[in-house]
Amino acid sequence: MTWAKDDQKLERVRALMGEHDLDALVVRAPDNVLYLTNFWGMKGYDACVFPRDGEPVLITIEASAEDAEKAWTKDVRFIKGYAPDDPRPVPGRTLDAALAASRDYATVGLELSMGTQAADRMVGEPTTFTKAWFDAWPDARDGMAVLNPARAIKTPQEIERVRLANEICAAAMEHVRRELRPGMTEAQAAAIWQSYVHGEQHENVELAFGFSLVWSGSGIKTFTATGQRPIQYDQPTLFEIWVVADGYWADHTKLLVPGELRADYREYEQQLLDVYNRAIDYCKPGASLAGLDVLMRDGLTDAGYPDQPTHPVCHGVGVRAHEPPYAHRAGGGTIEENMVLAIEPGAYWEGGGGLRVEDNFLITANGAEKLSPFPDGVVSCAT
Repeated sequence: MTWAKDDQKLERVRALMGEHDLDALVVRAPDNVLYLTNFWGMKGYDACVFPRDGEPVLITIEASAEDAEKAWTKDVRFIKGYAPDDPRPVPGRTLDAALAASRDYATVGLELSMGTQAADRMVGEPTTFTKAWFDAWPDARDGMAVLNPARAIKTPQEIERVRLANEICAAAMEHVRRELRPGMTEAQAAAIWQSYVHGEQHENVELAFGFSLVWSGSGIKTFTATGQRPIQYDQPTLFEIWVVADGYWADHTKLLVPGELRADYREYEQQLLDVYNRAIDYCKPGASLAGLDVLMRDGLTDAGYPDQPTHPVCHGVGVRAHEPPYAHRAGGGTIEENMVLAIEPGAYWEGGGGLRVEDNFLITANGAEKLSPFPDGVVSCAT
């Protein structure tokens, strides 16, 4: 789908650049290139020079010329994927082009404090830029001081794009709900879900990928790999799942059970959903992010699960599955209208087993709007 230029988003970025006295941002992370240009690159060889005034520059390889036609900037500068006279990896030529495009700007912001980036469209072999990239602008400031707050507040177009990812994620869960059977492996269940995300034709989406961790019964832990454990009849199978649809993401945790859920799980499900629903009700504009973290963690403690979970219980979602803001009792910040937040309390039992619930919520003037149509809690499989 071709998206109209999102001037509201770009004007917000430029206003924040003015507040931080930055003349230009120079970005190379696929999510930031997409955010500023609407170009989602194939191999991560790309960059954008985004000035406070004037036309942005998109830098990409010649083989991506067709994709670059969807970019919001007309100043696209192509580099060679293979240069007969230059044995360097491609990012070396990206650096040369970015230096040339940024040479006239006095104050430049780089992604100096960005610790995680979203994948390019090839996904399996992410491109990283070396120390030479950062050293090339020795006086650069941290551009994430602009990009983090800009990305935290979503425009109407961004909300629509996140909704698409949420809808695909939910539809894939409905599909696997019809197919899940006791005795198949976690990996087989994951493959059913992933194949639906990537293989089906989704309206208004050119390319969707699914990423999953699937655990069943005692295999449910905070972090562990999907494997060959069998799907349990009377215990939940947990799907920790991400969808990226043309560069915008959804992040869910959903639960299925093929048979009658065991009584201990049913009791814990109700405790967890109580904490989850109180967190959802709390999420109104102006509420404290620190207070949200306290509410969920103290609620889990009261239910008999102290010091859990070890993962964040709330974070932003947009052009990355996990992005600021994060809720932390020792941190700051407030929940604001038009944020999209993943809310995800969970607790895990000694020796394996446990539950997590998670969905994405748009913060409106009246509170949190759930973006996924798939239910929360442990859902029985269709028979």
